[in-house]
Amino acid sequence: MKGTVLRYSVQENIGTISAEDGQHYEFNNTQWQDNDSPRQGQQVDFSIVEGQVGKVFLLSSGATFANNIGNISNTRLVAALLAFFLGGFGVHKFYLGKTTAGVIMLVVFLLGFILLGIPSFIIGVIAFVEFIIYLVKPNEEFQRDYIDGDKSWF
Repeated sequence: MKGTVLRYSVQENIGTISAEDGQHYEFNNTQWQDNDSPRQGQQVDFSIVEGQVGKVFLLSSGATFANNIGNISNTRLVAALLAFFLGGFGVHKFYLGKTTAGVIMLVVFLLGFILLGIPSFIIGVIAFVEFIIYLVKPNEEFQRDYIDGDKSWF
């Protein structure tokens, strides 16, 4: 069954899942099958065994490498630095799991030199704007938009 983590208390090691059937289910850290602690809003897949939650698995949210970092503030900073230094090549997009956007930036940047560099310059400006956005956006909003969500562009 699929659901969303409503809350998780690290101190108590207990959390609540809102399931797709409309019910709320309690789980603890022994049922959690991921290395990182559960966070509010994460999508999960879990089983029900005799009315109790069985194993709880985190569903992939797109940004595989960024999700493994654990600390959203570090992820945001790394993405911002990649946008600043290697943004024209779309490296920050690949880092955030937005492969299509990364390929678009890379191709336009490299082929842009054929057209007097104007497309390459525009891609560089876009990367710089994203660098600024990544730095000023709050952690929760950054995670919602770029890691958990499907937002690829500013």
